[in-house]
Amino acid sequence: MAGVNRRLLQTGERIRVLVVDDSVVIRRLVTHALEHDPDLEVVGAAANGSIALQRIPQFNPDVLTLDIEMPEMDGLETLRRVRRDFPHVRVIMFSTLTERGAAVTLEALALGADDYVTKASNQGSLDVSMNHLREELIPKIKQFFHLPGKSRAATWLEAAQAPVVVPLLQAIPAAPITKMRPKVVVIGVSTGGPTALATILPHLPAGFPLPILVVQHMPALFTRLLAERLCTTCRLPVKEASQGDRVDAGRILIAPGDFHLRVASRGGEVQANLDQSPPQNFCRPAVDALFSSIADVYGGAVIAVILTGMGHDGLRGVELLKARGASILAQNEASSVVWGMPGAVVNAGLADCVLPLDLVVPEIVRRAD
Repeated sequence: MAGVNRRLLQTGERIRVLVVDDSVVIRRLVTHALEHDPDLEVVGAAANGSIALQRIPQFNPDVLTLDIEMPEMDGLETLRRVRRDFPHVRVIMFSTLTERGAAVTLEALALGADDYVTKASNQGSLDVSMNHLREELIPKIKQFFHLPGKSRAATWLEAAQAPVVVPLLQAIPAAPITKMRPKVVVIGVSTGGPTALATILPHLPAGFPLPILVVQHMPALFTRLLAERLCTTCRLPVKEASQGDRVDAGRILIAPGDFHLRVASRGGEVQANLDQSPPQNFCRPAVDALFSSIADVYGGAVIAVILTGMGHDGLRGVELLKARGASILAQNEASSVVWGMPGAVVNAGLADCVLPLDLVVPEIVRRAD
């Protein structure tokens, strides 16, 4: 779904949601969690994919919340049909925190799902489940829309955190390379990230001369499976980072879910350092955590890349890197699923160039030579 811009809602217009799940309890829970938000309207529900496909033209939803495990037509087949017949509808998958749930969710993202939320644990009260849904699902629905009366840069989650900024109207051209020779590439990404990474990382050439570290906002287990999937398509080895891993040229390390990935210099080599210190920007792993440590170890000898994602994680880290002379690349709005993270960097005047996704790797390679 990269390249589909956020839709501007008219005054009084609400985001229309169709809830698809075979559990009547989950359908009621999701409906109740969403119905008190003034920007959202649950227009209907469906017990399986077949029913959902019949109800999409009837209810004209903007967003589908879609369970994976359903009778008659499961979530993946439903997603395929929605992408074919109703490409304008945003799809948010419901996933379980299991190996199968993570694997199927990554498959769904590859098939064109816009985002996902993890189901609340069976433990805890109804209020806990309700709060989980409100905190996780509502921002992920709203990230695809410009709400009336709010800055184009603001989302439900960002509104209290980010300054009001006006997006640039055109891409910033590539700047001449006059900076210090880079020693490392770092990438920060969130919503739309698995697809973006699967699109660009396989184009990095064998023998690429720099190490690459990636923070993708995902839970534990999901990041390991993401790294395994990428390793099958990339010419460079890809793995989920472990404590003490060497940061070597021509190797891609993915930050593990629920851990911040930082780097430290020990005995003449740079190693991965994992910790569970408090989340930054509501995220762990956080882009800011990695980028800040990169600035401490590498100074400005860095190519930093901010790709599609909600919020503004990475902005502070980019500020530190930019001040030390690093090269800063940002994905452009047209090719981003959500232009929150790269948009924050661009609007702060920190990007050396703003690029469509397919030009990111050529620019990395150009600057690495």
